[in-house]
Amino acid sequence: MRLTDRKIYLASKSPRRRELLRQIGIDFELLLLRSRDPENVDMVNETVLPGELPHDYVKRISGEKADFAWRSLERRRLLHRPVLTADTAVVLDHKILGKPKDKKEAAAMLRELSGKTHQVLTCVTVRKKDIFLQAIQESEVTFALLSDEIIDHYCDTLEPYDKAGSYGIQGLAAKFITRIAGSYSGIAGLPLYETTKLLREAGVDIP
Repeated sequence: MRLTDRKIYLASKSPRRRELLRQIGIDFELLLLRSRDPENVDMVNETVLPGELPHDYVKRISGEKADFAWRSLERRRLLHRPVLTADTAVVLDHKILGKPKDKKEAAAMLRELSGKTHQVLTCVTVRKKDIFLQAIQESEVTFALLSDEIIDHYCDTLEPYDKAGSYGIQGLAAKFITRIAGSYSGIAGLPLYETTKLLREAGVDIP
Protein backbone atom coordinates (compact mmCIF):
# COMPACT_ATOMS: atom_id res chain seq x y z
CA MET A 1 0.00 0.00 0.00
CA ARG A 2 1.30 3.44 -0.92
CA LEU A 3 1.28 6.36 1.46
CA THR A 4 -1.60 8.83 1.38
CA ASP A 5 0.95 11.64 1.17
CA ARG A 6 4.56 12.11 0.14
CA LYS A 7 5.91 13.34 3.46
CA ILE A 8 8.85 11.70 5.23
CA TYR A 9 10.99 12.33 8.32
CA LEU A 10 14.55 13.52 7.84
CA ALA A 11 16.72 12.57 10.81
CA SER A 12 19.61 14.91 10.09
CA LYS A 13 20.74 18.37 11.11
CA SER A 14 22.50 18.89 7.79
CA PRO A 15 21.21 21.96 5.91
CA ARG A 16 22.71 20.47 2.75
CA ARG A 17 20.48 17.39 2.96
CA ARG A 18 17.44 19.59 3.48
CA GLU A 19 18.30 21.60 0.37
CA LEU A 20 18.82 18.45 -1.70
CA LEU A 21 15.46 16.99 -0.68
CA ARG A 22 13.76 20.26 -1.54
CA GLN A 23 15.53 20.20 -4.92
CA ILE A 24 13.63 17.04 -5.91
CA GLY A 25 10.36 18.08 -4.31
CA ILE A 26 10.35 15.75 -1.30
CA ASP A 27 8.17 17.02 1.54
CA PHE A 28 9.79 16.30 4.88
CA GLU A 29 9.62 17.00 8.58
CA LEU A 30 12.77 17.19 10.68
CA LEU A 31 13.08 14.49 13.32
CA LEU A 32 15.69 15.94 15.63
CA LEU A 33 17.11 15.44 19.09
CA ARG A 34 15.02 16.14 22.15
CA SER A 35 17.19 16.73 25.18
CA ARG A 36 14.96 14.57 27.37
CA ASP A 37 15.07 11.58 25.01
CA PRO A 38 17.11 8.69 26.43
CA GLU A 39 18.15 7.83 22.88
CA ASN A 40 18.45 9.99 19.80
CA VAL A 41 20.16 10.17 16.41
CA ASP A 42 23.04 12.21 17.83
CA MET A 43 24.04 9.47 20.27
CA VAL A 44 25.43 7.17 17.57
CA ASN A 45 29.08 6.42 18.22
CA GLU A 46 30.82 7.56 15.04
CA THR A 47 34.21 6.17 16.07
CA VAL A 48 35.63 3.83 13.42
CA LEU A 49 35.75 0.31 14.83
CA PRO A 50 39.03 -1.66 14.70
CA GLY A 51 39.41 -3.16 11.23
CA GLU A 52 36.17 -1.58 9.99
CA LEU A 53 36.17 -0.91 6.23
CA PRO A 54 34.86 2.42 4.90
CA HIS A 55 31.80 0.89 3.20
CA ASP A 56 30.92 -1.02 6.38
CA TYR A 57 31.42 2.14 8.44
CA VAL A 58 28.98 4.38 6.54
CA LYS A 59 26.46 1.54 6.35
CA ARG A 60 26.63 0.98 10.11
CA ILE A 61 26.42 4.65 11.08
CA SER A 62 23.56 5.45 8.73
CA GLY A 63 21.69 2.34 9.88
CA GLU A 64 22.16 3.10 13.57
CA LYS A 65 20.92 6.66 13.04
CA ALA A 66 17.79 5.29 11.36
CA ASP A 67 17.15 2.80 14.17
CA PHE A 68 17.54 5.47 16.87
CA ALA A 69 15.29 7.83 14.95
CA TRP A 70 12.57 5.22 14.47
CA ARG A 71 12.58 4.35 18.17
CA SER A 72 12.35 8.04 19.00
CA LEU A 73 9.40 8.40 16.64
CA GLU A 74 7.59 5.51 18.32
CA ARG A 75 8.28 6.81 21.84
CA ARG A 76 6.87 10.18 20.86
CA ARG A 77 3.89 8.51 19.19
CA LEU A 78 4.38 10.42 15.98
CA LEU A 79 2.62 9.53 12.76
CA HIS A 80 4.37 6.59 11.10
CA ARG A 81 6.18 7.80 8.00
CA PRO A 82 9.50 6.64 6.49
CA VAL A 83 12.60 7.93 8.26
CA LEU A 84 15.54 8.97 6.09
CA THR A 85 19.12 9.09 7.37
CA ALA A 86 22.52 9.28 5.69
CA ASP A 87 26.19 9.18 6.53
CA THR A 88 29.09 10.44 4.43
CA ALA A 89 32.76 9.51 4.67
CA VAL A 90 35.78 10.92 2.87
CA VAL A 91 38.31 8.17 2.20
CA LEU A 92 41.94 8.57 1.16
CA ASP A 93 44.08 5.47 0.65
CA HIS A 94 41.51 3.38 2.57
CA LYS A 95 41.67 5.81 5.53
CA ILE A 96 38.50 7.52 6.72
CA LEU A 97 38.88 11.26 7.24
CA GLY A 98 36.25 12.41 9.72
CA LYS A 99 35.16 15.86 10.87
CA PRO A 100 38.08 17.95 12.16
CA LYS A 101 38.20 18.90 15.82
CA ASP A 102 40.09 22.14 15.24
CA LYS A 103 41.98 24.23 12.70
CA LYS A 104 45.17 22.20 13.03
CA GLU A 105 43.37 18.94 12.23
CA ALA A 106 41.43 20.54 9.35
CA ALA A 107 44.63 21.87 7.80
CA ALA A 108 46.33 18.49 8.15
CA MET A 109 43.46 16.75 6.33
CA LEU A 110 43.49 19.26 3.49
CA ARG A 111 47.25 18.80 3.07
CA GLU A 112 46.62 15.07 2.76
CA LEU A 113 43.96 15.64 0.10
CA SER A 114 46.02 18.21 -1.82
CA GLY A 115 46.90 17.04 -5.35
CA LYS A 116 45.27 13.64 -4.88
CA THR A 117 42.12 11.72 -5.76
CA HIS A 118 39.97 10.48 -2.90
CA GLN A 119 36.64 8.70 -2.53
CA VAL A 120 33.43 10.00 -1.02
CA LEU A 121 30.99 7.37 0.26
CA THR A 122 27.44 8.19 1.27
CA CYS A 123 25.08 5.57 2.65
CA VAL A 124 21.36 6.34 2.61
CA THR A 125 18.98 4.45 4.92
CA VAL A 126 15.18 4.40 4.87
CA ARG A 127 13.41 2.92 7.90
CA LYS A 128 9.70 2.29 8.46
CA LYS A 129 8.27 -0.43 10.72
CA ASP A 130 9.76 -3.64 9.32
CA ILE A 131 11.17 -1.89 6.24
CA PHE A 132 14.93 -1.28 6.34
CA LEU A 133 16.56 -0.25 3.06
CA GLN A 134 20.10 0.93 2.37
CA ALA A 135 22.17 2.05 -0.60
CA ILE A 136 25.77 3.26 -0.83
CA GLN A 137 26.93 5.71 -3.47
CA GLU A 138 30.64 6.14 -4.18
CA SER A 139 32.24 9.02 -6.03
CA GLU A 140 35.78 10.21 -6.72
CA VAL A 141 37.05 13.74 -6.14
CA THR A 142 40.40 15.12 -7.30
CA PHE A 143 41.95 18.13 -5.58
CA ALA A 144 44.40 20.57 -7.11
CA LEU A 145 47.64 21.21 -5.28
CA LEU A 146 46.86 23.50 -2.37
CA SER A 147 49.37 25.94 -0.95
CA ASP A 148 49.69 26.45 2.79
CA GLU A 149 48.31 29.96 2.29
CA ILE A 150 45.16 28.67 0.58
CA ILE A 151 44.64 26.01 3.25
CA ASP A 152 45.17 28.50 6.06
CA HIS A 153 42.70 30.96 4.53
CA TYR A 154 40.06 28.25 4.06
CA CYS A 155 40.51 27.02 7.63
CA ASP A 156 39.84 30.55 8.87
CA THR A 157 36.27 30.18 7.57
CA LEU A 158 33.56 28.12 9.26
CA GLU A 159 33.29 25.64 6.38
CA PRO A 160 35.68 22.83 7.37
CA TYR A 161 34.41 22.15 10.87
CA ASP A 162 31.16 20.24 10.39
CA LYS A 163 32.17 18.29 7.30
CA ALA A 164 33.85 14.96 6.69
CA GLY A 165 37.31 15.49 5.23
CA SER A 166 37.24 19.18 6.26
CA TYR A 167 35.53 20.45 3.11
CA GLY A 168 32.19 20.81 1.36
CA ILE A 169 31.86 20.64 -2.42
CA GLN A 170 28.93 23.06 -2.36
CA GLY A 171 30.96 25.84 -0.72
CA LEU A 172 34.28 27.62 -1.07
CA ALA A 173 36.14 24.33 -1.51
CA ALA A 174 34.59 23.92 -4.97
CA LYS A 175 37.51 25.97 -6.30
CA PHE A 176 39.94 23.28 -5.09
CA ILE A 177 38.33 20.51 -7.15
CA THR A 178 39.65 19.71 -10.63
CA ARG A 179 37.54 16.61 -11.31
CA ILE A 180 34.67 14.57 -9.94
CA ALA A 181 33.44 11.15 -11.07
CA GLY A 182 30.11 9.96 -9.73
CA SER A 183 27.28 11.85 -8.06
CA TYR A 184 27.55 15.53 -7.15
CA SER A 185 24.63 15.19 -4.73
CA GLY A 186 26.29 12.12 -3.20
CA ILE A 187 29.44 14.11 -2.55
CA ALA A 188 27.31 16.88 -1.04
CA GLY A 189 25.80 14.35 1.39
CA LEU A 190 22.67 12.83 -0.13
CA PRO A 191 22.75 10.98 -3.49
CA LEU A 192 19.40 11.88 -5.00
CA TYR A 193 19.04 8.98 -7.41
CA GLU A 194 19.58 6.38 -4.69
CA THR A 195 17.43 8.34 -2.24
CA THR A 196 14.52 8.50 -4.67
CA LYS A 197 14.81 4.79 -5.43
CA LEU A 198 14.76 3.78 -1.74
CA LEU A 199 11.84 6.06 -0.90
CA ARG A 200 9.81 4.62 -3.77
CA GLU A 201 10.59 1.11 -2.54
CA ALA A 202 9.36 2.18 0.90
CA GLY A 203 6.05 3.28 -0.60
CA VAL A 204 6.52 7.03 -0.90
CA ASP A 205 4.57 8.39 -3.87
CA ILE A 206 7.27 10.15 -5.92
CA PRO A 207 6.43 11.04 -9.54
